[in-house]
Amino acid sequence: MTRIVVVGGTGRIGTRVVDLLRAEGKTVAVASRATGVDLVRGDGLRDVISGADVVIDVSKTDSTDPHEVSEFFSRAGENLASAERAAGVGHHIMLSIVGTSRATAVPFYAAKAGLERAVTMSGVPYTILQATQFFEFADGIALSGFDPHTDTVRLPPVLVQPIAGADVAAALAVLASAPPRMGESELAGPEKFELDDFVRIVLDRGGRRHEIVRDPDGRYFGGLLDRDALLPGADARLAPTRLADWLSSGA
Repeated sequence: MTRIVVVGGTGRIGTRVVDLLRAEGKTVAVASRATGVDLVRGDGLRDVISGADVVIDVSKTDSTDPHEVSEFFSRAGENLASAERAAGVGHHIMLSIVGTSRATAVPFYAAKAGLERAVTMSGVPYTILQATQFFEFADGIALSGFDPHTDTVRLPPVLVQPIAGADVAAALAVLASAPPRMGESELAGPEKFELDDFVRIVLDRGGRRHEIVRDPDGRYFGGLLDRDALLPGADARLAPTRLADWLSSGA
């Protein structure tokens, strides 16, 4: 029976992936700090990867410091690839972000782009799934643009095509049973929004406290972006869940 390891399997997306795979009767192991695995130091990694056929990496760091973000993905990617080669893993699935090649001014995106390159050169058969911004991350986007001097949230005039986290998890679960693509694919939500409109719609649900302003000089997590930098390409697969339906579901 195929053994699958979900790296970052106790996080928002990872938990959903684990639940979906186990509901299908798959043998799943979880690798995260909560289970005694440290990706940066490598603690416990080889033990959990041993015997794995498929590894799904949805790990991330909560740090916003550019150096720490870069260090996390660099060290984690190196340690994970080494453990996978030693275990003879047949398929590495990486969750990344749409726009990594265009939004390099954003430290998180630049670090993810570096990890993508490392995955392609790791020697382990791979698939990279690039997803757009999750509906669930609207709060974090707002926080990144908060200006304490004006008590407003200032966001750049860029376009986004956000997606439900559940749709991303479902796509990853499907990939676990598919052969490696040896390339990238994009997954996006079905609707396009101005970034400030998207955040405003979600935060209004919870009774937002601060005015949200479209600022031509605004930055997205520290980086200046072209208007279309975060949009998927024409070949992207579109997920089914619309923002209004996600909100009405009480997600």
